[in-house]
Amino acid sequence: MPRRKKASRKYRGTRSCGWGRIAQHRRSGRKGGRGHAGMHKHKWSWVLKYARGYFGKRGFKRPLEVTWRYPEVNVSQLEELANRMDKEGLLETYEGKPLLDGFKLGFLKVLGEGRVTRPLVVKAQSFTERAMEKIKAAGGQVIQGP
Repeated sequence: MPRRKKASRKYRGTRSCGWGRIAQHRRSGRKGGRGHAGMHKHKWSWVLKYARGYFGKRGFKRPLEVTWRYPEVNVSQLEELANRMDKEGLLETYEGKPLLDGFKLGFLKVLGEGRVTRPLVVKAQSFTERAMEKIKAAGGQVIQGP
């Protein structure tokens, strides 16, 4: 039966399969080098089209000690937190007052925004002056330090 193309067009036993001398289709010589070889030379047109921003320095990354902030909480949030923990039965007490341990609850600094009406014992690494005044004025206690 006549066919337009041969049924099997595989190059069986021809060794180079149409790629010229042996090893011309192997390894990285046919690709212009391994990896990013030649990016400033013979592959520069590829860089301009596909990877324009790859070379050169740009911008500035601020150091972590400058950008990192204490996990902080306001005085107004402390009372809400104490009420919620009291409902769930998770509130610990210290000398008969509810204890909020910032190290366990995920805050290290207490800020002075809002007000407190209930005596609380708050443990944290640092407090603002206003936060200390407001907690103590409500009959609470401040435990500072690790």
